[in-house]
Amino acid sequence: MKTKAILFALATTALAVGTKAQDKTTFGLRAGVNFQNINGENAGGADLDNKIKTGFHVGVNAEIPVATDFYVQPGVLFSTKGAKSDVDDDVKVKLSYVEVPINFLYKPALGAGKLLLGIGPYVAFAVGGKISDTNGDDTDIEFEKEVTSAQWNSATPYLKRFDAGGNFLVGYEFTSKFSAQLNAQLGMVKINPKVTGVSDDTKWKNTGFGISLGYRF
Repeated sequence: MKTKAILFALATTALAVGTKAQDKTTFGLRAGVNFQNINGENAGGADLDNKIKTGFHVGVNAEIPVATDFYVQPGVLFSTKGAKSDVDDDVKVKLSYVEVPINFLYKPALGAGKLLLGIGPYVAFAVGGKISDTNGDDTDIEFEKEVTSAQWNSATPYLKRFDAGGNFLVGYEFTSKFSAQLNAQLGMVKINPKVTGVSDDTKWKNTGFGISLGYRF
């Protein structure tokens, strides 16, 4: 799935560039606040009951015209995610990702500026992670696709490095080239590793929303 997602993202961008190479591609900056959680099911099939953790995202993107008012918007973001324990806010999962969203953007004129409506996939790669306990001590997360039962039951936490899912955004771009938007994200890939020889219903997925400010050059 990892390879297919990357190839899809590259093929989509290449097609858009080839189709509309004669039109003007613009570039922009984007930064904002994340409100993230880890949802899903535990080993017994019961729903997880975590709390939202606040983080941030910052990065760059391009807007490639493909038709009147329609664009492909690839980007690269550094984004922090995770969750808080439902029992104690001091227990936190802290994750950092390099994220590549590929949004299909509808951008019609509205008033003096432009409406922003977008949807598309993302792929992300974890570059770091920690779990904080009630004493404020951090334990580094190790990233593996598959672990043994001994590893899973050890004091070392394990997650997968790869994540993927879908984005949705709505916002407004002002005549000053500044923009504001609301982003929502639904992870579609389990971030918990497979445990060798064990079959259970564990499913941990990143979900969340955020608020972004941007500027186009």
